[in-house]
Amino acid sequence: MTIWIDADACPRVIKEIVFRASERLNLPVMLVANKPLAKHHAGLISSVVVDDGPDVADDYIAEQATAQDLVITADIPLAARIVAKGAVGIDPRGELYNEDNVGERLSMRDLMQSLRSEGLVQGGPAQFGMTDRQRFASSLDRVLTRMMREAKKQ
Repeated sequence: MTIWIDADACPRVIKEIVFRASERLNLPVMLVANKPLAKHHAGLISSVVVDDGPDVADDYIAEQATAQDLVITADIPLAARIVAKGAVGIDPRGELYNEDNVGERLSMRDLMQSLRSEGLVQGGPAQFGMTDRQRFASSLDRVLTRMMREAKKQ
Protein backbone atom coordinates (compact mmCIF):
# COMPACT_ATOMS: atom_id res chain seq x y z
CA MET A 1 0.00 0.00 0.00
CA THR A 2 1.23 3.46 -0.94
CA ILE A 3 -0.23 6.82 0.03
CA TRP A 4 -0.24 9.12 -2.99
CA ILE A 5 -0.57 12.88 -2.52
CA ASP A 6 -1.64 15.20 -5.32
CA ALA A 7 0.84 17.68 -3.90
CA ASP A 8 0.43 20.80 -6.02
CA ALA A 9 -2.55 22.13 -4.09
CA CYS A 10 -2.49 19.99 -0.95
CA PRO A 11 -2.18 22.09 2.22
CA ARG A 12 1.14 21.65 4.02
CA VAL A 13 -0.62 20.72 7.26
CA ILE A 14 -2.33 17.80 5.49
CA LYS A 15 0.99 16.58 4.16
CA GLU A 16 2.42 16.72 7.68
CA ILE A 17 -0.49 14.65 9.04
CA VAL A 18 0.12 12.06 6.31
CA PHE A 19 3.87 12.04 7.01
CA ARG A 20 3.24 11.31 10.70
CA ALA A 21 0.83 8.49 9.83
CA SER A 22 3.36 7.11 7.34
CA GLU A 23 6.07 7.04 9.97
CA ARG A 24 3.79 5.51 12.60
CA LEU A 25 2.50 2.77 10.28
CA ASN A 26 5.63 2.33 8.13
CA LEU A 27 3.79 3.17 4.90
CA PRO A 28 5.41 4.75 1.84
CA VAL A 29 4.21 8.16 0.65
CA MET A 30 4.59 9.44 -2.89
CA LEU A 31 4.17 13.17 -3.52
CA VAL A 32 3.40 14.10 -7.12
CA ALA A 33 3.66 17.70 -8.33
CA ASN A 34 4.59 19.71 -11.38
CA LYS A 35 7.07 21.84 -9.46
CA PRO A 36 9.96 20.89 -7.18
CA LEU A 37 8.98 20.13 -3.60
CA ALA A 38 10.91 20.55 -0.37
CA LYS A 39 13.21 17.62 0.32
CA HIS A 40 12.06 15.14 2.93
CA HIS A 41 14.59 13.18 4.88
CA ALA A 42 12.26 10.40 5.94
CA GLY A 43 13.02 7.26 3.97
CA LEU A 44 9.36 6.49 3.38
CA ILE A 45 8.62 9.80 1.64
CA SER A 46 9.40 10.18 -2.06
CA SER A 47 8.42 12.72 -4.65
CA VAL A 48 8.02 12.87 -8.39
CA VAL A 49 8.09 16.08 -10.38
CA VAL A 50 6.08 15.72 -13.57
CA ASP A 51 5.96 18.01 -16.57
CA ASP A 52 4.07 21.25 -16.20
CA GLY A 53 0.58 21.26 -17.63
CA PRO A 54 -3.02 20.66 -16.74
CA ASP A 55 -3.72 17.24 -15.26
CA VAL A 56 -0.19 15.89 -15.79
CA ALA A 57 0.22 15.10 -12.08
CA ASP A 58 -3.31 13.68 -12.00
CA ASP A 59 -2.57 11.46 -14.99
CA TYR A 60 0.60 10.17 -13.33
CA ILE A 61 -1.21 9.32 -10.11
CA ALA A 62 -4.12 7.69 -11.95
CA GLU A 63 -1.70 5.54 -13.96
CA GLN A 64 0.54 4.54 -11.05
CA ALA A 65 -1.90 4.05 -8.16
CA THR A 66 -3.20 0.55 -7.58
CA ALA A 67 -6.37 -0.76 -5.97
CA GLN A 68 -4.45 -1.20 -2.70
CA ASP A 69 -3.44 2.47 -2.53
CA LEU A 70 -4.79 5.61 -0.90
CA VAL A 71 -4.85 8.89 -2.83
CA ILE A 72 -5.13 12.30 -1.16
CA THR A 73 -6.57 14.82 -3.62
CA ALA A 74 -9.02 17.67 -3.91
CA ASP A 75 -9.29 17.00 -7.64
CA ILE A 76 -12.65 15.31 -8.19
CA PRO A 77 -11.95 14.06 -11.74
CA LEU A 78 -8.79 12.37 -10.41
CA ALA A 79 -10.81 10.94 -7.53
CA ALA A 80 -13.30 9.48 -10.00
CA ARG A 81 -10.45 7.83 -11.90
CA ILE A 82 -8.83 6.27 -8.85
CA VAL A 83 -12.15 5.08 -7.41
CA ALA A 84 -12.85 3.40 -10.77
CA LYS A 85 -9.53 1.54 -10.32
CA GLY A 86 -10.60 0.36 -6.88
CA ALA A 87 -8.26 2.66 -4.96
CA VAL A 88 -9.41 4.76 -2.02
CA GLY A 89 -9.46 8.55 -2.11
CA ILE A 90 -9.78 11.23 0.55
CA ASP A 91 -9.95 14.95 0.00
CA PRO A 92 -7.91 17.31 2.22
CA ARG A 93 -11.06 18.12 4.20
CA GLY A 94 -11.47 14.47 5.16
CA GLU A 95 -14.29 13.45 2.85
CA LEU A 96 -13.97 9.95 1.48
CA TYR A 97 -14.44 9.45 -2.25
CA ASN A 98 -16.25 6.23 -3.09
CA GLU A 99 -18.41 4.68 -5.79
CA ASP A 100 -21.53 6.03 -4.10
CA ASN A 101 -20.55 9.70 -4.04
CA VAL A 102 -17.85 10.43 -6.61
CA GLY A 103 -20.27 10.68 -9.55
CA GLU A 104 -22.47 13.11 -7.66
CA ARG A 105 -19.46 15.17 -6.57
CA LEU A 106 -18.20 15.28 -10.15
CA SER A 107 -21.60 16.49 -11.38
CA MET A 108 -21.75 19.15 -8.65
CA ARG A 109 -18.22 20.29 -9.51
CA ASP A 110 -19.16 20.64 -13.18
CA LEU A 111 -22.34 22.54 -12.30
CA MET A 112 -20.50 24.96 -10.00
CA GLN A 113 -17.78 25.47 -12.60
CA SER A 114 -20.45 26.32 -15.17
CA LEU A 115 -22.23 28.71 -12.80
CA ARG A 116 -18.94 30.44 -11.95
CA SER A 117 -18.06 30.84 -15.63
CA GLU A 118 -21.44 32.50 -16.23
CA GLY A 119 -20.92 34.82 -13.27
CA LEU A 120 -23.86 33.41 -11.33
CA VAL A 121 -21.70 32.14 -8.48
CA GLN A 122 -18.49 33.66 -7.20
CA GLY A 123 -15.75 32.27 -5.03
CA GLY A 124 -14.82 28.75 -4.16
CA PRO A 125 -14.73 26.57 -1.09
CA ALA A 126 -14.50 28.03 2.39
CA GLN A 127 -11.07 28.73 3.83
CA PHE A 128 -9.27 25.66 5.18
CA GLY A 129 -9.51 25.58 8.97
CA MET A 130 -8.90 23.61 12.15
CA THR A 131 -12.12 21.61 11.78
CA ASP A 132 -11.03 20.50 8.30
CA ARG A 133 -7.65 19.45 9.67
CA GLN A 134 -9.24 17.41 12.45
CA ARG A 135 -11.77 15.83 10.09
CA PHE A 136 -8.97 14.84 7.72
CA ALA A 137 -6.85 13.31 10.50
CA SER A 138 -9.81 11.26 11.76
CA SER A 139 -10.78 10.14 8.29
CA LEU A 140 -7.19 9.21 7.43
CA ASP A 141 -6.88 7.15 10.60
CA ARG A 142 -10.15 5.28 9.93
CA VAL A 143 -9.29 4.59 6.29
CA LEU A 144 -5.73 3.44 6.98
CA THR A 145 -6.90 1.19 9.81
CA ARG A 146 -9.50 -0.41 7.53
CA MET A 147 -7.10 -0.77 4.60
CA MET A 148 -4.37 -2.33 6.73
CA ARG A 149 -6.86 -4.75 8.28
CA GLU A 150 -8.05 -5.76 4.81
CA ALA A 151 -4.47 -6.15 3.57
CA LYS A 152 -3.68 -8.55 6.43
CA LYS A 153 -6.66 -10.73 5.48
CA GLN A 154 -5.32 -11.22 1.96
